[in-house]
This record gives sequence, structure tokens and C-alpha cells, in this order.
Amino acid sequence: MTMLTRLVLNMNNLSGSVPQEIGHLESLVELKLSSNSFTGHLPRDLCLGGLLVIFTAANNHFSGPIPKNLRNCTSLFRLRLDQNQLTGNISEDFGLYPNLNYVDLSHNNLSGELTWKWGSFHNLTSLKLSNNNITGEIPSELGKATGLQLIDLSSNLLKGTIPKELGQLKALFNLTLHNNHLFGVIPFEIQMLSQLQFLNLASNNLGGSIPKQLGECSNLVQLNLSHNKFIGSIPSEIGFLHFLGNLDLSGNVLAGEIPSQIRQLKQLETMNLSHNKLSGSIPTAFVDLLSLTAVDISYNELEGPIPKIKGFIEAPFEAFMNNSGLCGNASSLKPCMLLTSRRKSNKIVILILFSLPGSLLLLLTMVGCLYFRHQTSRERISFLEEQQSPLSFAVWGYEEEILHETIIQATNNFNFNNCIGKGGNGIVYQAMLPTGQVVAVKKLHPSREDELMDLRTFRNEIRMLIDIRHRNIVKLYGFCTLIEHSFLVYEFIERGSLKMNLSSEEQATDLDWNRRLNVVKGVANALSYLHHDCSPPIIHRDISSSNVLLDLEYEAHVSDFGTARLLMPDSTNWTSFAGTFGYTAPELAYTMRVNEKCDVYSFGVVTMEVIMGMHPGDLISSLSASAFSSSSCSQINQQTLLKDVIDQRIPLPENRVVEGVVNIIKIAFACLLANPQSRPTMRQVASELIARWPPLPKSFSAITLEDLMPQTTVTG
Repeated sequence: MTMLTRLVLNMNNLSGSVPQEIGHLESLVELKLSSNSFTGHLPRDLCLGGLLVIFTAANNHFSGPIPKNLRNCTSLFRLRLDQNQLTGNISEDFGLYPNLNYVDLSHNNLSGELTWKWGSFHNLTSLKLSNNNITGEIPSELGKATGLQLIDLSSNLLKGTIPKELGQLKALFNLTLHNNHLFGVIPFEIQMLSQLQFLNLASNNLGGSIPKQLGECSNLVQLNLSHNKFIGSIPSEIGFLHFLGNLDLSGNVLAGEIPSQIRQLKQLETMNLSHNKLSGSIPTAFVDLLSLTAVDISYNELEGPIPKIKGFIEAPFEAFMNNSGLCGNASSLKPCMLLTSRRKSNKIVILILFSLPGSLLLLLTMVGCLYFRHQTSRERISFLEEQQSPLSFAVWGYEEEILHETIIQATNNFNFNNCIGKGGNGIVYQAMLPTGQVVAVKKLHPSREDELMDLRTFRNEIRMLIDIRHRNIVKLYGFCTLIEHSFLVYEFIERGSLKMNLSSEEQATDLDWNRRLNVVKGVANALSYLHHDCSPPIIHRDISSSNVLLDLEYEAHVSDFGTARLLMPDSTNWTSFAGTFGYTAPELAYTMRVNEKCDVYSFGVVTMEVIMGMHPGDLISSLSASAFSSSSCSQINQQTLLKDVIDQRIPLPENRVVEGVVNIIKIAFACLLANPQSRPTMRQVASELIARWPPLPKSFSAITLEDLMPQTTVTG
């Protein structure tokens, strides 16, 4: 086949060696062998014709050297040989590749030094060489490859310092150098990396102080400086990293107090400050860190009470051990000393005597559970007490009737003019409380069953919502159950539903591509939390654009858990349909067996709706027919250009945003696979959205839907 230009064998069950004769195909432009079980050596005469642009052989069992001919293959654009057992010296086996855009040689047995002429790599965006035996220093000339967006040199034998010239890489968003032998300080020039989102320098011999200039890297999402020799205090400038989700400074020699500015990290989910010499008390302002789910402050010299938030209260004892004197309501910690003055005791007695709802609220706070007391004519109204909550105990310390009347007045007796949306279980109204706080009130529909069934549904929803705390999930502030009215009080999300924003020409144009990508990421993070971080897991069952709300910053918040159920191991077979037509998984047409993959499918529909600006409708079934069968009569064929499918009301994406749009569509297609088992999990989706892909070897205007079709599930 001497005229063959493209040979793609990816993702099969092929084994044995690859015929050496493949190297004789001088017209070959693209060769893909990835994700099989090939053994033996790579064809030694590859790129004999000098035309090879794409060569991928990742995730196999290839051994031996990298073909010598690749040294002269200056046409290479994309090279993936990762996850094999290849050997050889990278400084001898590789040449100059002026067109090279992406290279991944990680997880092999390669040696040598990074002595390439980096000034010639103007088009290189991703350099992945992790988990090899590469020695020497990180060359300062690497700063000349100014197109670099991702550098992963982790788990090698590199020594020397981090070159300050890396500060010239203005597009760099991921710098991963952990598990090497690097020493010296973090260069101040790091502040020039304004696009940096992931910085991992863990497990080296770096020292000195943590530079305050890190605070200039305002887009950081993950910061890991653990297991080094950093001294001094934690710089307060870390508080400027408003998007930071993961912070790990463990295993250093940091001293002094924990800066209170960390309270500004509203999106922080994990924080590890263990094995340092930190002292003093934990700042009380940490109660603002409502997204915090994992904490470790062990092996320090800390004392005093821990913050009363979920991340601290639910942390295991190991997270607090070996400190001076921590106390609080957490595993095996001693309780903090209570104030026992007569004056405070009198206040508590008066509160209990004269405010029955207040006493119930105090009891709820103490025991951490809800208590419903059914009455003949009406039931009690209760509101959650949280520190720093706009609906604190002081606001809601009224008699039951006044509280109920307050909501009635604030919604004008649930007047239609106050209606801002409809959900599966009720109508949502906007209400302004006497304090000036604006909330959303969801009035539940009366049950068509008997009254006890209605009450049970209401309680089930409460039990799920009460413990959910995630920045992409609408927060519950309070609840009320009365015979004539049952309602929930939520935080008010200013911009309304995603569906409403996409339906309006003016609002849709404000939703640029960056904002749309962020919306998709927010929904993915919320579902990943529900499926994988809640115990037992929670299935939403009704993910749609109507149930995704946008705040003033266009951050997504998933709402309406009225049809959700806890996913118990023995109760996945439900007999009642729930969801929104057009978003439900196809398997629900012939079985009522619901699992988390139904949410994954709905997420795929919503993602396509965000990209297209409207519900994908027939596109989904058309793609299924054209992509996964031999049908030729579908309305949209595989050669349809992507640029003709996406929302035409906003300009085509440019630069790095193209990469995000393309790969989010790839994820959406994987989520829409007909076989539920072939769909990715939401944890996989969320992880893929955090890690950026390199761009495809095409201009955006030339990408077709065929280019984005999955074969089984989401892959790199």
C-alpha cells in the first residue's frame, strides 16, 4: 500500500509485534497504534519518506530504542510514545522539530539530558517527559519555547535550580516538576506566569521562603510545594489566589501563624499544612471556607478551637494529631471550655423560654440533626443556623407565625409576578426579607397522594440538601412545613437559569466561550461531588438547563433536587419516572433502572446545549446513527464542520479557547454514548476538564464532528 497516508489502529486488542515493513510506507502522514497490547520494537524505518506528521504508540508494551529515523523527521507535529518500556538517550535519539506541537514520552525508561535546541521549538505547546530517568538540569533555553502551555518533567533525576527564564513562558498554565532533586529557591519571575493554573514542585530539595510573588499567579487552581525545605511563614499573599482549590504545603519547616487571608480562598477544597512548625490558633475567619472538604494540620504546634465547618468537623483524628492543644467538635478532640458566666446563662434561659423555634434550632445545632414534629393543623418552621449566614439565628428568632407570615409577605402571597422559575416539585419565587437579604423560595406542589406521602417526600429532600456544601450547588438556608404551605428557602442566584440565559439573544452574547466552558466545568464538579463525595452517593435525576443557575460571575450552580434519590446499593430499581424529556438517558425508555450514568448522559445534553446555544435535539440521534452504525441517512453526517454547529451568536473561539471547546465536545459525545457502561464517570469528566488537552492538528474551522467522535470513553 505504497500510497497509504493514514493508518489508525488505536484502541483495539491487537497484540504481538508491529511489522517492520510499516516503516516502508513512504507516503505515511499519520500512524496511530495507541492503546493496544503491542510488544517488541517500534518499526526502525519510520518516517522514511519524511512526511510523518502524527505518530502515536502510547499505552502498549513496546521496548527497545526509539527509531533512529525519527531524529530526521522534521515534519512531526504530534508525538505520543508514553506508557511503554522504551529505552535510549533522548539527547541522542531526537533532533530538531520546528513543527512539533505536542510530545509525550512519559512513563518509559529513557535517559539522557534535556540538551535539545529549545529555541527551535516555537510551536511546542505540551512537553511531557515524566517518569523516566532523565538527568542533568532544566535548561534555561527552555524559556525560548514561548508557545509552551504545559511542562511535566516530574519523577526523573533532574538536579539544579528552577531557571528563572521559565518566567518568559507567558502561555504556561501547568508546571509540574515534582519528585526530582531540584534545589535552590523558587524564582521571583514566577509571578510573570499570569496564566498558571497548576504548580507542583513537591518532593524536591527546594528551600528559602515561599515567595510572596506567588500571589500574582491569580489563576492558580492547584499549588503543591510539599516535602521540600521551605522556611519562614506562609505568605499572606496566598489569599489573592481566589480560584485555588487545592493547597499542599506539608512536610516543610514553615513557622509562625496561619495567615487569616486564607479565608479569602472561597473555592478551596483541600488544605494540607501538616508536618511543619506552625503555631498559634486557627483563624476564626476560616468559617468562610464552606467548600473545604479535606484538611490536615497534624504535626504542628497549633492550639485552640477548630473552625465549625464541615471540612474540620468531619476530618479524622489523624488530621489533628501532634499539636499543642487543639479542641472542638471533631473526632477524638477534647471539647473547648464553655463560657459559664451567669449573664450568658441567663440569656440562654430567656432564649429557651420565650422562643420555641429558637430552642429547637439550638437543639438542632447541638445534635446535628433535624427534628420534625407533626401537628394536627400545622408544623413547626425551622431555619439552619450557620456562622456568617445571612439568615442567622438573630434574624430568625421570631415566633412561628411571624416567620411564616414573613415569607408570605415577601412573596406577595406567592404571587405569580414574583415567580422566577418552575421545578419538578414546585414553583420558585423571589423574596426580599426584612433584613434586605434576597432569597429564593420554592413552594412545593401539594401531593396527589395522601398527606403522609407529601410529608415524606419533603423530608427526604431536606435530608439530602441539609449536608450538601459545594460552591456549584445551590445552598439551602431554611425550610418550613405547614399543612397549607410547604416551602424551602435557598440562596438567590442572580442571573437565573442557564436555559433562560441561552434563550435570550442579549444574555447569550454575554456568555462568551470562556464563560461557557466555566459553566460546563461547574456542572461537572457539582455532579462529581454528588456521585463520589457524598455518602451514600446522590443521583440528581433531572439535570437540565432549567436546573443550572448562573450567578453574577457566570458561575454555575446546580439546583432542584426534588427528584433526586440517594443511591443505595440495593435500591437502584425505581418504578417512577423522573426527569425532563429531552435530557433523560435513552435506557430509561425501556427500563426504570436508574444509576449515576443517567446523570452523565443528561450532562452531555446540557454541555451540547451550552456549546450550540440551543437544545441539541436531533443532533444527538443523528450523531449516534452516523458515528456508531453504517447508516447513511442521518440528518447530520460525520463530515459536518464543527464551526457550523456551535452557537453562531458569538464569534468563533480563538487561541487556547479552541482547545477547550473541542475537548469539551469530545467529552460530551462520550457522555452521550448509548451504552451506559461506556460513558465516563463524572469524576473522570471533572478531572479531564481540569487537565487541559493540546490542540488538534487542524485549524478550528476545519474540524469535523468525525474528529471528535469517541470510540469507547474519554481518553487523553
